Amino acid sequence: MSQLTLPPGALGRLKTQHGTLSPSLRRVTEHVLRHPDQVIYQTITELAEHARVGEASVTRLCRKLGYAGFHAFKIALTTDLAASPNAHGDPTEPVSDLASHAARDAVIAIEETRRIIDADTVERVAQRIARAPRVDVTGQGSSGVAAQFLAHKLMRLGVNAVSYPDPHIAAVSASTLTNEGVLIGLTRSGSTIDTVQNLRIAERAGAFTVAVTNRASSPATQHAREVIYTVSPEAPLAGGAISSLTSQILVVEVLYTAVLAHVPHGSELIRRTAESVVEKKY
Repeated sequence: MSQLTLPPGALGRLKTQHGTLSPSLRRVTEHVLRHPDQVIYQTITELAEHARVGEASVTRLCRKLGYAGFHAFKIALTTDLAASPNAHGDPTEPVSDLASHAARDAVIAIEETRRIIDADTVERVAQRIARAPRVDVTGQGSSGVAAQFLAHKLMRLGVNAVSYPDPHIAAVSASTLTNEGVLIGLTRSGSTIDTVQNLRIAERAGAFTVAVTNRASSPATQHAREVIYTVSPEAPLAGGAISSLTSQILVVEVLYTAVLAHVPHGSELIRRTAESVVEKKY
């Protein structure tokens, strides 16, 4: 018997396979076909909950369709739905219009994130950071940029904060955290494997874990004692969009300012760290 040749595109494969699937996989398929524009923004946990199946069923369906996993499936689904190859507008538009669109996305992300930041959560996290012997900040891709920025800001307050770009070193560091240590994981999707693993490792070590994420129902939140939410809807093809980074930077600034209130002589430390690099500038 020759092997079945699947049609191109995620939607085409779902429709072709629908009649041959088990009841649980069929429920996932029907949900995706009804709400494809929502699924591209969901985590595997959220899709599983909406389809009333386990996450393993979602993974099995993706692999049955010929994809390595859920994220690969979402990329294919997004490609099917894309009205144009550029998710952020027509690249032939005037630069002024492109700038306006980017600025609008950034402003919306900042304002919506501001609305949902929980002051009590930030205060609890800030207090733990201020008295922690070490704070690990972890993230990948553009979230890694925000993670390094947060570590740098905390360092200026005298906090022993580190952010390792190498996920292996980050994992080793997370495993050495003590009960008083803090690990902050930044991941818009809440499903970035390295970040989730670092949160889990730190949790097992007894450290105070914090997730900064866009998704409440995600693997990252399962290993976080506290969660600070951002708002930055982003399709898989738009990874690292300005809206994601700006919403995370807002959280970084809010956390930094909150920690400052709990650090003795914080203003003096800021002055001294500023003076330390005076000779690095003309």
